Amino acid sequence: MSDITITAANVIAGSNATRDIGTAGETITAGKIVFLDAATSKWMLSDNNGTGTRTVNGMALNGASLNQPLSVVKSGDVTVGSVLTAGTDYWLSATAGGICPRADLATGMDTIQIGVAKSATVLTIAIQDPGVTL
Repeated sequence: MSDITITAANVIAGSNATRDIGTAGETITAGKIVFLDAATSKWMLSDNNGTGTRTVNGMALNGASLNQPLSVVKSGDVTVGSVLTAGTDYWLSATAGGICPRADLATGMDTIQIGVAKSATVLTIAIQDPGVTL
């Protein structure tokens, strides 16, 4: 399998979504998984095989370039414009900002769950990071 393909134009937060706003520290597309860099206080792409990027704080709701405003969903429902499998759990992948099914996690990757598909198009963001590396 591979990362799910998210249609950036279709990323929409649900009414139960908890949001945050801030500044992009790099170019970010809507639907990408991000973390807030403590050193710069800017949003960066999470990456499961990167150094210092194996953390998740949410999903970008809009696209932004360096130093532009970014809105982030920290929890709750998000329509992702992708074909999901209801009841399937999705995880941070080894692609910067990417989301993959559990089967794609490999040795050396952290087990950071992004959420569970509520339907074929809605992902419920409920980030879980037990601090376990495969």
